[in-house]
Amino acid sequence: MILCGGRGTRLQEHTQEIPKPLVEIGGMPIVWHVVQLYAVQGFSRFLLATGYKGELIERFVETHEWPTGVAVECVDTGLETQTGGRISRLAPRLAGEPLFCATYSDGVADIDLQALLDFHDAHGAAATMTVVRPELQFGVTELDEQGRVTGFREKPRSEHWINGGFFCFAARALDYIEPDSVLERAPLERLAGAGELRAHRHDGFWECMDTYKDAVALNDMWASGEAPWRLWGGAGESRPPVGSASPL
Repeated sequence: MILCGGRGTRLQEHTQEIPKPLVEIGGMPIVWHVVQLYAVQGFSRFLLATGYKGELIERFVETHEWPTGVAVECVDTGLETQTGGRISRLAPRLAGEPLFCATYSDGVADIDLQALLDFHDAHGAAATMTVVRPELQFGVTELDEQGRVTGFREKPRSEHWINGGFFCFAARALDYIEPDSVLERAPLERLAGAGELRAHRHDGFWECMDTYKDAVALNDMWASGEAPWRLWGGAGESRPPVGSASPL
């Protein structure tokens, strides 16, 4: 399940004409990159929860040739629907699925999805959220107790963990997600309060296309041939399904 309905207001250089999921990296929409990093690790069924300019995303999905065995479907979840609400609206399409994964359409990583699924299966809670430590936007000045500058560090990693997307949910997690909810607020807070949320630490590459500057940086990585999230070759070959639950 890929959340594709937001307006991407901080990317207005692109999103006045197209939705954020269609902003390109290396000539292909970022949502294509997200599908590819799942498909190459064995996922085969994708539901795209659309909203803002969703007809453009649907047109891309219908006209693009996906890897063999991969099915991508767009579902209109409403123009103003929040992230939790979009997941809630897709619940009827999850009938019989004991497990589903969800992520955003604007984040890429060199994440090992099998390790994520194994971690989720081992702890037995209803939900797993991948957490990351992003690079800080600015360099850091190091000081001693007297205020003397002892050194500098260029854009170090944050000491704090943040939500990096790449969720795993047991079916019962849907009971915590209301139709009008923001996933990152009440649903995750309720899951945490009930002891049903665990954090999977990802120490590898992770980047979110939040601003024009981010888009430029990701395109530069792709052009240099050093895009850490590119776990596939050619048009994106896929492997046999991961896990035993046939996750979405």
